[in-house]
Amino acid sequence: MPPRHRLHPPARKSLHVLVLGGTTEARELAASLATRLGVRVTTSLAGRVSRPAAQAGDVRIGGFGGAEGLAAWLREHEADAVVDATHPFATAITANAARAAAATGVPAVVLRRPGWRPGPGDRWHSADSLPEAATLLPSLGRRVFLTTGRLGLAAFADLAQTYFLVRSVEAPELPLPRHTEVLLARGPFTVDGESALLSEHRIDVLVTKDSGGEATAAKLVAARDLGLPVVVVRRPPLPPGVTAVPGIPQALSWLGLSRPAPADACAADTCP
Repeated sequence: MPPRHRLHPPARKSLHVLVLGGTTEARELAASLATRLGVRVTTSLAGRVSRPAAQAGDVRIGGFGGAEGLAAWLREHEADAVVDATHPFATAITANAARAAAATGVPAVVLRRPGWRPGPGDRWHSADSLPEAATLLPSLGRRVFLTTGRLGLAAFADLAQTYFLVRSVEAPELPLPRHTEVLLARGPFTVDGESALLSEHRIDVLVTKDSGGEATAAKLVAARDLGLPVVVVRRPPLPPGVTAVPGIPQALSWLGLSRPAPADACAADTCP
């Protein structure tokens, strides 16, 4: 279903798009925008990852200082549109972006990849939060593969009899559960690799957030193949009235840039 609202390109020649990034979709969208004549893209990263992947176009790192700070940035840098392509669980950033867009009149859209859905053979248990996920674990298993990111792991700290294999891109935030082994790794992962990891560590339950996407979906297939239960933390709802699109083509359409960039196009800041 197409978004209800689309950006009307500004009267001036250039189009300045702010991409709130940190995801694969954000990088790919920025790369597409940077190849288009008359388009300038700035990607904003929160700065929580010490070595982020390379981004096309301009990059800024660090917070804006809430909705008011983001609104001030949009005015100062004459942004024409905001694409919030942050992680589906980055609720504070998404809420601030919605408020800043409303305050400045700058059109905004949320780019959210579709969530995962259980299939035949899956043993999924849903939870609305990490604390709720923790309450489910004692009845499901004692050796947990925890792939919910580096934050909020204190929710599992009271499970003193449970072993946790925690995987994240950066070192997780303290406190951690008593029996924790940390594995630092960045996707994409393969089904064979995930199956081997689950077997090596004798994992009997997987905990993950519904982040969607293919880069980390292999663990779900591996868990299904091994007959393991999976606790899936549901996504938080989007702020009321926010327009959302499921992919990059729809985001480009919303920006009024549906047609592919010409093969010989150069970026707006590199054209002679």
